[in-house]
Amino acid sequence: MLAAAFADSNSSAMNVSLAHLHFAGGYLPSDSKDWRTIIPALLVAVCLVGFVGNLCVIGMLLHSAWRGKPSMIHSLILNLSLADLSLLLFSAPVRATAYSKGVWDLGWFVCKSSDWFIHACMAAKSLTIVAVAKVCFVYASDPAKQAGDHKRPVWLVLVPIWALAGLLPLPEWFFSTTRRHAGVEMCLLEVPAVAEEFMSMFGKLYPLLVFFVPLLFASFYFWRAYGQCKRRGIKTQQLRNQMRSRQLTVMLLSTALTSALLGLPELIAWLWVWHVKTGGPSPPQGFIALSQVLMFSISSANPLIFLVMSEELKEGLKGLWKWTLTRKPPAISESQEIGAGDSEVLPDKAPTSTPGQEKPGSPSLGKEQTEKAEAVILPDVEQFWHERDSVPSVQDNDPVPWEHEDQETEDRGK
Repeated sequence: MLAAAFADSNSSAMNVSLAHLHFAGGYLPSDSKDWRTIIPALLVAVCLVGFVGNLCVIGMLLHSAWRGKPSMIHSLILNLSLADLSLLLFSAPVRATAYSKGVWDLGWFVCKSSDWFIHACMAAKSLTIVAVAKVCFVYASDPAKQAGDHKRPVWLVLVPIWALAGLLPLPEWFFSTTRRHAGVEMCLLEVPAVAEEFMSMFGKLYPLLVFFVPLLFASFYFWRAYGQCKRRGIKTQQLRNQMRSRQLTVMLLSTALTSALLGLPELIAWLWVWHVKTGGPSPPQGFIALSQVLMFSISSANPLIFLVMSEELKEGLKGLWKWTLTRKPPAISESQEIGAGDSEVLPDKAPTSTPGQEKPGSPSLGKEQTEKAEAVILPDVEQFWHERDSVPSVQDNDPVPWEHEDQETEDRGK
């Protein structure tokens, strides 16, 4: 009990002494071994789930794009999945490593770029949600036109999104650096006196531009899109398009709401850290760490929503799973290997029946398959029949040849 109380007092004393420091790169000094174990374990679990889910979504979307021209909505969903995958591959491992250690030993460059990269990806995701909400509204207004497919190239939308997303958190890149404090290497955000007013404004504008404004615009477009989906069409094709647009709207709206709910604790922690007053209470380290875990869990929730609510992605995933289970290497028999060089009819180039004309198992199809099987002749058998044809045959296929032997002997004697 005394040891635990002494450890808690030391931890609280350290937190008070470091309260005026603004940590960066995910570095949070803590004497609690539980937090150093729980937070990295949660991040590893989030990374595994999100990595598999995003790979499935990206694979399905790329396969769909390979079969035909990709739509604008699919391209924007692909952009969301790529941003999520980037966070899970590059940022989450850095956070897990920083939480598990008491000192910063990941280097100057990682300290300088870690927060900037995370917030750039988060900003790109927020802007992408706004773009996909607008395209969803246009699609819901007239689903038959497949809105956004042919009006503008995809890169004209994605390039401005990533350019703006990279510029918004740029001040974090400038002022993040490694410093040695109390004999321990730390990753800190050090703002000089000249830039304090600018960074104070940045702390207020960044969450407004990245969280509140995109959420407001996305909600407006989704609300209008859902209103368009509630109108009933007359023709069957119109009803089918409306059902599809409603399903798409609900799926994208679920993605936006999930991102907003899971990202809200991180936004609260951001505003608390940036606006804490001298001598005022600083946010608990546990709250900051858990808010980071929830922020990364958005990258695992998005692909699950896509795979569960998108009929196209579900069908593609089922087809890929069946193809993986049923795919076997073709068994090549010894006779096929011997006759492969002399066969003129290859399996890939063999004529096939036209779909709709003949059904599998019909007599004509069975006869055609029999003729294909007979077309493959072994070299030895072929040589035998060739020699037999070249020599004149004297056999008349008489069923009782012994009765005519005397007659043949007399004929020879004459």
